Amino acid sequence: MIGILLWKEPGIRQKQVSLSERNILHMRFLCAEVARGPRTPEASLRRRVSSAAKRMRKMGVTRAVLPEDFAYGVQLEKYGVRPVSTLALRRRLASDWVRQGLAERGISPGGARIAVSAAQMTGELVRAVTELSLRHRYVLLDVPYGGEELCRRLRREYGVSLLLGPDREQLEEADALVLFDPRTDLRRRSGVTLPLYDEAAPMRGLSLPPALEERLPEGAGRGQLLSALLEAGVLRSGQVSASAPPGPAAANTVLNA
Repeated sequence: MIGILLWKEPGIRQKQVSLSERNILHMRFLCAEVARGPRTPEASLRRRVSSAAKRMRKMGVTRAVLPEDFAYGVQLEKYGVRPVSTLALRRRLASDWVRQGLAERGISPGGARIAVSAAQMTGELVRAVTELSLRHRYVLLDVPYGGEELCRRLRREYGVSLLLGPDREQLEEADALVLFDPRTDLRRRSGVTLPLYDEAAPMRGLSLPPALEERLPEGAGRGQLLSALLEAGVLRSGQVSASAPPGPAAANTVLNA
């Protein structure tokens, strides 16, 4: 079972930490509610989060959905509870984020140069490159191996082509650069940069159809919650939309050491 930690308003005769099972879109979570008020001392919050983590771990929870801007990861790690990963969701949204990022800058998608760099060929990479190739005429793929087979498959099945093995200058000057893994040798001066390996990059504007949206709890980290629901098969990838690429800090990231 996956956990979910939520803040709650302190109340008279109310437990500071309470645990219960909670169904979200028919998926079971172990929900830890932690009392936090505007004047709650930090030391008290750390103790309460530690207590919640200890109790969740005893119930078999090793991953949890956390509130946005959660600052008590150390207390969770101490008891072996880690945040739900958002990497898979970020990579599913790569093509949509590229399209939106180009639109924000007034760049025509037909003539845009899209570069994708990864340390290895994976199913997530194949999916993203396929979607990008169907939307954009110029897609560059930088991957150590496996690119030739993907190139042949895309040409055979869809009639589209990839440019394999772009050099450093081509990656730096692409209108959009999609990074599945860090590149410490690149310096971006303009364009859209999506560091899909960076779970700290804000995920803005994630939403579901209204009928599902109203059934989500308030206060939960949306990226982590939607990632957990997608992983469990409760949601389909097409049900998740994003109205904007990751936060502005990611837009012109400088990727040099």
